[in-house]
Amino acid sequence: MGILVLVFIFFSLTQHGDAHGPDSCNHRGGLCRVGTCVSGEYLAQYCFEPIILCCKNLSPTTTES
Repeated sequence: MGILVLVFIFFSLTQHGDAHGPDSCNHRGGLCRVGTCVSGEYLAQYCFEPIILCCKNLSPTTTES
């Protein structure tokens, strides 16, 4: 019974709303965070809605050649 509940919770988190998962967030330059984004970041999408957010930097990082 306990395993069934865990499977249901996992399925609900991955299928809910605008959840894309951590791979999608990391691939697009974001970080998954629990709760809120830190200073200098904005909410780009959800890794697992509504708890785990995908946060990205406000200013894009630049690399010098």
